[in-house]
Amino acid sequence: MSKKAHLLIRKGRVIDPNNGRDEVLDLLVENGRLTRMAASLDAPGAQIINAEGLLVLPGLVDSCVHLSEPGAGRSGSITSETRAAASAGITHLCSQPDTYPVVDSTAVVRLIRERAGQAGFAKILPLAAMTQGLEGRQLAEMVTLKEAGCIGVSNGSKPVQDTLVLKRCFEYAATFGIPVMLRPQDEALSVGGCAHDGAVASRLGLIGIPAVAETIALSRALLLCEATSARLHIQQVSCAASVALIRDAKLRGLAVSADVCIHHLLLDESALENYRSDCHIQPPLRSQHDREALLAAAADGTIDAVCSQHIALGTSSKQAPFPASKAGISGVETLLPLMLDLVEQKAFTLMRAIELITSGPAHCLGRQVGHLEIGRPASLCLVDPRVQRTPAQQWLSAGKNSPWLHTRLYGMVNLTVCEGKISWDRELHNNAPEPAQ
Repeated sequence: MSKKAHLLIRKGRVIDPNNGRDEVLDLLVENGRLTRMAASLDAPGAQIINAEGLLVLPGLVDSCVHLSEPGAGRSGSITSETRAAASAGITHLCSQPDTYPVVDSTAVVRLIRERAGQAGFAKILPLAAMTQGLEGRQLAEMVTLKEAGCIGVSNGSKPVQDTLVLKRCFEYAATFGIPVMLRPQDEALSVGGCAHDGAVASRLGLIGIPAVAETIALSRALLLCEATSARLHIQQVSCAASVALIRDAKLRGLAVSADVCIHHLLLDESALENYRSDCHIQPPLRSQHDREALLAAAADGTIDAVCSQHIALGTSSKQAPFPASKAGISGVETLLPLMLDLVEQKAFTLMRAIELITSGPAHCLGRQVGHLEIGRPASLCLVDPRVQRTPAQQWLSAGKNSPWLHTRLYGMVNLTVCEGKISWDRELHNNAPEPAQ
């Protein structure tokens, strides 16, 4: 990452949902900090950026990313994947604990933070393992991991089957003010499954995972949240019944928030026709009714954030027969364009769409980011909403596993500033020499 930015951004359409702002303004960044916003500014010596026709947004916050290192059989590196994120306007990424080794020691936390800092593209907000080795038997050293820089605890995609262990985790987390991040899934009801338990899976002969596998685990988590007063964030909600449970929990005053993956808002089980392995994900794509319920919940505030659930996989991981292919989509580079596509479809207002990928996830994660605040280190991005292109035209993630790789989408990020430093400049990237073969 370069030195601290000194920028005068002129005449951009500033959208900051946290402050209800949508207006054309000049922004001044001095010594890396956002110092002024006004209708017209002057700043001798600052680098002037003409932002007419561009959106000026807070740096995007992705609440669910699976890292490629220290290692977990995935593609890429912290450098390659945070670079891909920065090119798409993302400044803060919440990383899951299912690396290898698992994030259950301070050494692994330090390694992740050091490598992200050296790369300089985006800030990683690591989650600690809820249980040692993610095995669901013995609690990890949560307080020690929090002190090392973890923002919460999670068991990643591995369910904690033992309710007593989960209860103790909630109690411990509540005592020390540690947020619990949970992807609800009952292991016994989902073992061996690779698709939604519905008509498409039956026709294709695929083992299904019923929606109740999610709602049973979610119901248990919400009851434990109520009993322990823990702060609970539900990750990757996938079905209508879960939406109803979360809505009821919020009405009862529980400290609960939730996110949904962008692909669950755009695709349903029909995308699996012809055994399309790039749509093999967990939790699986569910019914059209579920997708519509998730869209409505994200629009009305029941769901607080939209994430990429980014997993970079090698090409061979998706070339196996559908049940044997690895689950996951490389999503950081398409998160913003797909949200803009949902705005075009009238699913969200532009303000709400930006909120779901900025201040919404930031609040879920308990971080003071995702908004534009005078006096704080600047994290923002400049987006040209008029440019339409296929993501493949400039794909930086080491994982090419995306169903939208060759889809024409609107929205190109010209500049990203992360915590006061320029982390992505499209003009410099386009003029850079090709790497040696």
